[in-house]
Amino acid sequence: MAIDMTISNDIRYVGVNDHKIDLFEGQYKVPQGMAYNSYAIVDEKVAIMDTVDAKFTHEWLDNIHKALGGSKPDYLVIQHMEPDHSANIVNFAKTYPDAVIVSSSKAFTMMKNFFGTEFEEKRLIVGEGDTLSLGRHTLTFVTAPMVHWPEVIMTYDNIDKVLFSADGFGKFGANDVDNPDGDINVDSSAWDDEARRYYIGIVGKYGVQVQTVLKKAANLEISMICPLHGPVLKKDLTHYIKKYDIWSSYEAESEGVFIAYTSVYGHTRQAAELLAEKLKAKGCPKVVIMDLARTDMAKAVENAFRYGKLVLATTTYNAEIFPFMHAFVENLVERGFKKRTIGIIENGSWAPQAVRVIRKQLENCKDITYTDTTVSIISALNDESKAQVDSLAEELCRDYMAQDGNTANKNDMTALFKIGYGLYVITSNDGDHDNGMICNTVTQVANSPDRIAVTINKQNYTHHVVKQTGVMNVNCLSVDAPFSVFENFGFRSGRNAEKFEGEEVLRSDNNLVFLSKYINSFMSLKVEQYVDLDSHGMFICRITEARVLSDRDTMTYTYYQNNVKPKPDTEGKKGYVCKVCGYVYEGDTLPEDFVCPLCKHGASDFEPVR
Repeated sequence: MAIDMTISNDIRYVGVNDHKIDLFEGQYKVPQGMAYNSYAIVDEKVAIMDTVDAKFTHEWLDNIHKALGGSKPDYLVIQHMEPDHSANIVNFAKTYPDAVIVSSSKAFTMMKNFFGTEFEEKRLIVGEGDTLSLGRHTLTFVTAPMVHWPEVIMTYDNIDKVLFSADGFGKFGANDVDNPDGDINVDSSAWDDEARRYYIGIVGKYGVQVQTVLKKAANLEISMICPLHGPVLKKDLTHYIKKYDIWSSYEAESEGVFIAYTSVYGHTRQAAELLAEKLKAKGCPKVVIMDLARTDMAKAVENAFRYGKLVLATTTYNAEIFPFMHAFVENLVERGFKKRTIGIIENGSWAPQAVRVIRKQLENCKDITYTDTTVSIISALNDESKAQVDSLAEELCRDYMAQDGNTANKNDMTALFKIGYGLYVITSNDGDHDNGMICNTVTQVANSPDRIAVTINKQNYTHHVVKQTGVMNVNCLSVDAPFSVFENFGFRSGRNAEKFEGEEVLRSDNNLVFLSKYINSFMSLKVEQYVDLDSHGMFICRITEARVLSDRDTMTYTYYQNNVKPKPDTEGKKGYVCKVCGYVYEGDTLPEDFVCPLCKHGASDFEPVR
């Protein structure tokens, strides 16, 4: 069935579906085929956005002819030079010799390599911020180098608020598989899985570059995303953008454990399966297990990036590790694997080598935490190695068990040991909404019985809420907390912002939220005394519940300043920089009543630009 060509009043779909392809880019299995998207923007001038794979030349040109009713296009915009999008540039130029080809300077160099010409007589080179008027519509070009080739540009249409995103936000699969009616505008329920596999497999290494483009996109009013693969995205764009933010920042998308194993005679498989059973029994929210010799490698890599914890179970082979495991780990390294907890199960009949080899392979991966427990098998499981499996399961599930009210130790006073001059999220509830704020003034002031003092600025909405309700939770941030946590809880007021919007929240016995990640412990507090300190109020509290979720170090204010807070761009600037969020005020004198527009801290938290 033909695809519906209508994207908006002025934008038509002219792409194609490929149902004969079995491997995309020669390695990724695509049982549902592949879509090669191309679009026509019809105005006083007509622009065609990208071409399609060489196998579909005539179908694509027919689609253009149909969409334009026989009119001729004025421009061909090439956003990306991979042959599945650029193969028909020459055929287009022959069919429409008067049309101008629009692209980046690097793309024209690549055209010389592919086609022997840079189209000097009919080209328009564009870069960051350049515009092209079609009449009512104005196209603005956004450079996106290494997402995932160096020449890539994206294009923004100011009238329909469309971002033509090149390979960004694409997915595997032909458009008419998920959408049997052939409607290109219908969002696919399978977008997450196939988009994740596509992103991690193809773009995964370039998270920093994707983050840069997302920051540019944040300044645009976007109502629709038109990628070069997969459906046009119109509904719930925040969902897709949030996924890209998670993937490109290398954060875990889902809580759970992925077990990847290889096994020759079945003994390592038995250990992996035993671990999976124990993890489920201990409350692990999701356990995924895969035999690397019998699964799609791209799917396995996707799962490693998706879940927060990874277990690698493999046999020793030629004083190395089994080839499928070696290839798997190399795939992770190539894509910048980081910010994960890894456990290892090694097996060898006389000299297990997996721990040594795997750690060597991963030595350049950042923010990897290895479990204290390693399972070492000599040929087959025995009582000792089974006990190690149980210990590994216990370690991997420690935070999950602490999060679950049925399995948590709710009187773990070692939570007090996590208090330092650290950074905390204070959670509360005003009766209608959950709220949270960043705080660095939490102190143990007495024991027998234990008493905690929490000091909060009276201007903060949390002070008002806690003063009324008399209860709060103190979440002790750990060193893995990203800057986004501080943006969410520190730079917005709970009076007018839903700080847990779209999140699945966990609640302690006092029915207040505690964070599901980025903390090593939390304490539920009941206010017993209030001390007025003029600008601040001090709440003296008793502990009603205390849980330890992990052994990760507490986030100190110094650690935040040195490792988490983005470095401000002060190059060539004269003025003052906020010590909390890095905002730069340019000027000779900072007003005494100045308030940072980002984090709302006053002039006392600014220092001169050095």
